[in-house]
Amino acid sequence: MASLGPLAHPAVFPWLCLAMGLCVGSFLNVVIYRLPKIMQRDWECQCAELRGEKPVEQETFNLARPRSRCPACAKPITVLQNIPVASYLALGGKCAACKARISPRYPLVETLTGLASAYAAWHFGFGLSAFAAMAFIWCMIALAFIDFDTQLLPDAITLPLLWAGLMLNLSGTFADLGSAVVGAAAGYLSLWSVYWGFRMLTGKEGMGFGDFKLLAAIGGWLGWQMLPLVVLASSLVGAIVGISLMLFAKHGRDVPIPFGPYLAVAGTVALFWGKPLTHAYLKML
Repeated sequence: MASLGPLAHPAVFPWLCLAMGLCVGSFLNVVIYRLPKIMQRDWECQCAELRGEKPVEQETFNLARPRSRCPACAKPITVLQNIPVASYLALGGKCAACKARISPRYPLVETLTGLASAYAAWHFGFGLSAFAAMAFIWCMIALAFIDFDTQLLPDAITLPLLWAGLMLNLSGTFADLGSAVVGAAAGYLSLWSVYWGFRMLTGKEGMGFGDFKLLAAIGGWLGWQMLPLVVLASSLVGAIVGISLMLFAKHGRDVPIPFGPYLAVAGTVALFWGKPLTHAYLKML
């Protein structure tokens, strides 16, 4: 630990985590784009097997292969062109080969991940809490953007996140173990109850099962005490955004709006400021 002294200094650690977060953000862009496609391929293979058909041979496609490439001209992206944020600015937001426009969301995800990681390092200080908080935030960012794009919250992220939260809280990292277990159960069952209540009254599905698992994971990380804040904040933001879309973007009432991004934002807020916000809310009451 003595050799880590300079790296753990409060004036150094956040900057290191900023750099690490930028790199992780670049990887999260890959996860956000590829994981839904990997899931789609798996579903197609399973359906083919159930029909007694042989799955169609396809190019290897996972988070590591093939190499990242331009979606317009399919030219592989070099290492220098993959430097977070800097390469986007140097290229002027365009592919080096075909000059096709690169979505600004790529540097946005990288910047968001880097800044959030640096803030977690500054907020918690060097130690397990900071690294755990960063992992939580990375998962929230990936889930929010995947849900926004596809209305999916992959089990490949939500379920490991849930179990990781419970394991971390064996030592009370963010909540005592009892609060974490109750938080995981209450998080799942609360939205599960809302889902079935809404379905019985309207005959429609108001949300997906991934939302249950995400709130269970948040409860497992932060404890049941944070769930009212998370549900209230996510519902409030979701309602404001939904009404705004209907009024200003002519978003139809029957067009579903993903709830996962609002849960992710509310969970991140609760991670950093949950206790003072909850105390202030209870004091007002």
